[in-house]
Amino acid sequence: MKAAVLGEKGVGIQDVPKPTPKPNEVLIRVRASSLNRADLLVASGRQHGPVGGVGARLGLECAGEVVEVGAEVSGIKPGDRVMSSAPGGYAEYAVTDWGRVHRIPANNMTFEQAACYPVALQTMHNAVVTAGRLKPGESVLIQGASSGVGLMGLQIAKLMGASVVMGTSTHAGRRARLKEFGADLALDSTDPAWPEAVKKATGGKGVDLIVDQVSGGVANQNLQAASVLGRIVNVGRLGGMKGEFDFDLHAMKRIDYIGVTFRTRTPEEVREINRLMRADLWAAVEAGRLTLPIDRTFPLEQVADALAHMRANAHFGKIVLTM
Repeated sequence: MKAAVLGEKGVGIQDVPKPTPKPNEVLIRVRASSLNRADLLVASGRQHGPVGGVGARLGLECAGEVVEVGAEVSGIKPGDRVMSSAPGGYAEYAVTDWGRVHRIPANNMTFEQAACYPVALQTMHNAVVTAGRLKPGESVLIQGASSGVGLMGLQIAKLMGASVVMGTSTHAGRRARLKEFGADLALDSTDPAWPEAVKKATGGKGVDLIVDQVSGGVANQNLQAASVLGRIVNVGRLGGMKGEFDFDLHAMKRIDYIGVTFRTRTPEEVREINRLMRADLWAAVEAGRLTLPIDRTFPLEQVADALAHMRANAHFGKIVLTM
């Protein structure tokens, strides 16, 4: 089968063996796959969890038809149209644990659209609802809100009853579109005054929950913008892996600072994350209330161009590969 693989000279398409599902796995004939920031790490030769280095297969999520299921799998059968988080999803076939697989809603959702959802749904439901402990009436800020995962975070916060939903982006055109996806206030995280704007929007209290995909240089501004007893959930580090941190302000406000990643979670933990997500969000997905825009679509053979498009950081929403 054809798959996107990191070679000595970069990412290209190679012929590799078709995977065989284990007893707890599902084999998917991939029709579309979408890009995530972690794919850029793997493409650069860096490690992302168990994946990395020359020979690594790229991709974290896909959509397609079920071809085969393992002996322990129930409720999913060959022929089902599905979406799933799946390692090596930039390929004609991918295998993944059954607990990550969701049937595509029967609402005319295309494979290209469906491929955009799995990582965003499981990541942001876990960050906003489970780790972030959002309660109805609380305020939420999503750092890096114009990415696909960020846009989903805005919508989940609104759906789950947040009173004020805010999002940041460094690009004026992308900030202007955040309101389409649930943001009551769009902020420029390069403006030193943005924490004051957050306080004003929350009546001086500060924001109850920050879901941070930027980290690095915004860490102390997050502390300034947060309320007393606020929560900051560290999801991504687009602004840098390290930065200054005001430990005294963190202590003064008694902020819960929570790190999350799927790289160290067991299959059982990921199954539970997806079960909780479906319980809260699947009716909204089926009703079309949670949506993600596709910025651009590339054929699999142009995977290097698709990665370059993401690396340029000029997109809004998701970038999709088609098979």
